[in-house]
This record gives sequence, structure tokens and C-alpha cells, in this order.
Amino acid sequence: IACHLAGTKKIQQDLACPGVLERFLTPEESEQMRGCFAGLWSLTESEGESGEVDRVIARVLEDPEAYVLKPQREGGGNNLYGDEMCARLQNKEGLEAYILMQRILPPQQVSLMVREGVCARVPTLSELGIYSTYLRKGKNILINKPSGHLLRTKSSSSNEGGVAAGFAVLDSPIVTE
Repeated sequence: IACHLAGTKKIQQDLACPGVLERFLTPEESEQMRGCFAGLWSLTESEGESGEVDRVIARVLEDPEAYVLKPQREGGGNNLYGDEMCARLQNKEGLEAYILMQRILPPQQVSLMVREGVCARVPTLSELGIYSTYLRKGKNILINKPSGHLLRTKSSSSNEGGVAAGFAVLDSPIVTE
């Protein structure tokens, strides 16, 4: 369960906080890893941080295309963008169920996509997931190795990216120079 929880947005947000990664890595490794993180913000006021949520929301309302509001659940199809996100942020009730995240804007490429038997050239975005197998007994690590990948590709005009929800397709990577 602990390894599954490590993939949640809330844990990712906590790992980005100063001093947390340093419990597991050197300061140099921690800084290098933090450099790969997208920005993540809690929408719950912490003790001693009065007004921080209001400041974050004000920043989002100035540039909503740079952010996405994600509920603390998996499965896709539940993220809020643009006007819908702004409206939800202005109604502050229940915001603790969400994480605000900096949008990752990868480069587009043109792909051939087949849907309902029709092939079309489409501007797309891809997301590569790398999977691993980790098994331990107490403090003894029995297995810790890479075990596969999944490449999801979606139309660049779609905000959502779930394969099962019909927004993306499974793809195959081609390595080029």
C-alpha cells in the first residue's frame, strides 16, 4: 500500500517540500530530483500560512491555462481546466479534496490515429509511464527492477488522457536520434 500511495498527488506534493527528499537522498540528488517536479499546491490553509491559498488562487485566475485542478482520485476524466477550474476555485468549499498542479505542456508531434476504422493525421501529445517491480520482506529488498512501460497518446486538443475513458490510445515508442 505504501508504494501505491507514493504515486498519489498528495505524496508527490509532500516530497517536493524542502527536507523531505533529503531524508532519502543526498542534498545534490534531492535538488536534481526536485528540478523534475511539476509545481503542486495544497488548497488547505496550514497553520501559520494564513492567506496562502488566496494568493495561489489569485495567481491561477491570472493565468488559468498554466494550471490544472486534480481531485485526489485516479482514473482520469475528473480534472478541471480553464473556466471550469476558475469557477470551482472561487467556490472555496471542499477544495481540500483537490490538488492544484502546474500544467505539463509537452511538445506536440503528428501521429496517425485510427478511431472507429478511420485513420487520420492528428497533432498529438504522449505520456510515457515507466513501471517497476518492488518486493521486500521487512528491511530485506527481494526485487527492485524495471518491469515495463506504457505510452499513452492523445489528441493535443484534449485535456483528458485516460485510455479506458476513450481520450487516449495505447502507443509504441520509436527511439530515434
